[in-house]
Amino acid sequence: MPGTNLTREEAQQRASALTVQSYDVTLDLTTGPETFRTTSTVRFDATDTAPTFVDFVGPSVESITLNGESVDPATAYDGARIALPALAATNELTVQATGAYMNTGEGLHRFVDPADNEVYLYTQFEVADSRRVFAVFEQPSLKATFAFTVTAPARWQLISNQPTPEPVPAEQTYTGPDGTTEPTATWTFEPTPRVSSYITALVAGPYDVVRDEVQATNGTVPLGVYCRRSLREYLDADNIFAVTKKGFAFFEEQFGEPYPFAKYDQIFTPEYNAGAMENAGCVTITETYIFRTQVSGALIERRGLTILHELAHMWFGDLVTMQWWDDLWLNESFAEWASTWCQAEVTEWDTAWTTFSSSEKTWAYKQDQLSSTHPVYANMRHLEDVEANFDGITYAKGASVLKQLVAYVGVEPFVAGLRSYFSKYKWGNTTFDDLLGELEATSGRDLSSWRELWLKTSGVNTLRPLVEVDDDGVITKLQIEQTAAAGYPTLRPHRLAIGSYRLADGALTATSSLEIDVEGPLTDVSKLVGERMPDLLLVNDQDLTYAKVRLDPKSLSTVLANPTAVSDSLARAVIFGALWDMTRDGELPPRDYIRYAIAAVATETDSTLRQTLITQINGATTAFLTSGAFGHATSFLRPEHRTEAANEAAAAFRTLMTRAEPGSDAQLQLTLAFAHQARSQDDVAYVRALFDGTEVLDGLPMDTDMKWSLLTSLAVAGTATDAEIEAQLAADNTATGVARAAGARAAYPTAEAKARAWHDLVETDSLPNETARAVALGFGRVHDTALLEPYVERYHAALRDVWDARTYAMAANFVVVLYPVALASQELVDATEQWLAQNQDAPAGLVRLVAENRDIVRVALTAQARDEA
Repeated sequence: MPGTNLTREEAQQRASALTVQSYDVTLDLTTGPETFRTTSTVRFDATDTAPTFVDFVGPSVESITLNGESVDPATAYDGARIALPALAATNELTVQATGAYMNTGEGLHRFVDPADNEVYLYTQFEVADSRRVFAVFEQPSLKATFAFTVTAPARWQLISNQPTPEPVPAEQTYTGPDGTTEPTATWTFEPTPRVSSYITALVAGPYDVVRDEVQATNGTVPLGVYCRRSLREYLDADNIFAVTKKGFAFFEEQFGEPYPFAKYDQIFTPEYNAGAMENAGCVTITETYIFRTQVSGALIERRGLTILHELAHMWFGDLVTMQWWDDLWLNESFAEWASTWCQAEVTEWDTAWTTFSSSEKTWAYKQDQLSSTHPVYANMRHLEDVEANFDGITYAKGASVLKQLVAYVGVEPFVAGLRSYFSKYKWGNTTFDDLLGELEATSGRDLSSWRELWLKTSGVNTLRPLVEVDDDGVITKLQIEQTAAAGYPTLRPHRLAIGSYRLADGALTATSSLEIDVEGPLTDVSKLVGERMPDLLLVNDQDLTYAKVRLDPKSLSTVLANPTAVSDSLARAVIFGALWDMTRDGELPPRDYIRYAIAAVATETDSTLRQTLITQINGATTAFLTSGAFGHATSFLRPEHRTEAANEAAAAFRTLMTRAEPGSDAQLQLTLAFAHQARSQDDVAYVRALFDGTEVLDGLPMDTDMKWSLLTSLAVAGTATDAEIEAQLAADNTATGVARAAGARAAYPTAEAKARAWHDLVETDSLPNETARAVALGFGRVHDTALLEPYVERYHAALRDVWDARTYAMAANFVVVLYPVALASQELVDATEQWLAQNQDAPAGLVRLVAENRDIVRVALTAQARDEA
């Protein structure tokens, strides 16, 4: 829609001209299932009284009053902006309008629970969707207080940034989805502190709640954990509160500032696009973190990390907020780094840095090698740039760079700089230079060069040990070679460790770890000259820096021959990452990596490392599809090798899962891995036996989610039936069940099923976001990739229309998840290249996502060439 793409220059002009004091927002949520009434009164001062605009995106604006004078909506409102005529020094603006409920996870999302027909609402405003709910100067630099008044069914919970007040009965009634009417009430919330509009929030519905409190620096802070009624029996509030309380104590101590808000609620919400959102004192979290069934330890750890990530934002992002979205990276990177730091220091997940290495950094390395790579400090020209930059560089590379900065300046000076930063800039807006200035003051280091090399340039360096030894195996020369990717020539300073490991009795044991500074193309490591060459020389031991690493020939041979020999999980993560990178870059034959990874999975004890290896095995053999942050992987093997490799992987997973400890994390992960790969007649029959219960694995939970996974495996293989899917849906009449059923039907290996899924996703716009994601994933999951060949042309032909017609979240889901990446062929790359050449005038966000799809297949083709060789 014209006018929705606010530019940085427009935001700067408004920020220099306006000071916003307050918002009074009144919402009536009783008017029907499609729309709601919204009234926003804004008080603001103007140093420049020239005309400006306020933002609102909704079906209609009924009235506009500026300083007591009526403004005609017909001429002032264009669907995204309300033009304001000449201002006074002090102004009051009132906008009465109609807002639209969304089913895309943006703005005010409305969900009807199929389990009990109850309505649940929640807001999601980042990047710029508070304007879908009320008229607002939509940019982070125009902070103000926000006072919400909301009318809704009297029995609902109403949650916002401030503590929930006592409701007052209202005159009107509310008609629910089943046609029954009920009384309503009005809640009038106290004004918030001065915050940015994107972290305001409203959650409404018959949510269940568990309450607690935490003793914080400034007294007792009330805590609440909320979820839908139909999920209450699964809510593990004790664990959530325990992690939250540890985070409170840790962050208050490290940041030197008390928790800044009046209470802290965490609401698990349906059909959520992201992991969570840091609304001030009112955090919304995906309800996939409410575990209905047994889940992996990796997922439980991820939930803990998400809880701590959003809590860290209360200080970094909410108390101190970026001036403009150029510093989005710092907002997210800091929370990513701080949450891992906290998790490793004070929770049960003391190997959190292993998870960071295997998950976050793997994501970052992948993103940084795409054609869309950009500096950590990105040039956010406008909102469309921002939407496209919630990526592995903004989150994971930025956090990795901050970890390198901590190693560079030292933990104590870094923490001292943070404390000074929060004290000086609380309730304000800043840029990274403000933080850097405090770190320079506390560390005594000039960080200007570091900033330019690490934040203002793109690409990832590769570090390779160059070793010479004499006939007795003694090191006579050791250098670390640093290279840069083509087109990204920057070489960076690295503070890292070099680990030496000795092989004895099948175990690789660390004998030393030397910390050094690496700079320029070659760095001599004289301290190891004269030492006997270890069995394994590990560059970036302890994973301090951000770089791809390589193994020298002896170390590579040792590692490949001893896939289960390293006891330290962080060292394993570094080794696994090095081998995966070598495979992606065509330096290691992919079948060698797959065999190594299968052997390593057999004894892996770390849940996240095990899951990472499984994901990479699945992606390297055939394809692994996900709508999550980490994106797709697609086959590194030539077509003629894929079925054999998939059957070998399935056989290995099947053997391992039957031998795993009953009820263990390994048993669960390996069973799901087997179900993903099963395609031979015998393996599919075994999946069928597990699903039917004629085969039972001791300790394996045959719960709802496992049943869906097995049934979807059968659907992909063509042996599931509509009746079975309907029966499973009847047993799981939930939002998750609806999505899983739709995804299973889309996975049928028939042209008719793929056509139906395509129609539902592309030719109509009726599916809510979660169901649409499930259908898209089912569409792309095939054993016979010929099913997707007709959609190469159709996919590219539909791109522009879908992008223009859908919100960003829904359009991006189509562009990424419906790309027929499983084909992994030169023909697919050629078709995408042709589209890019013919659509150079397409929106930048669309071009970026399409180019990234192509890049993923290019990586696969590089590995396939090594496979062929």
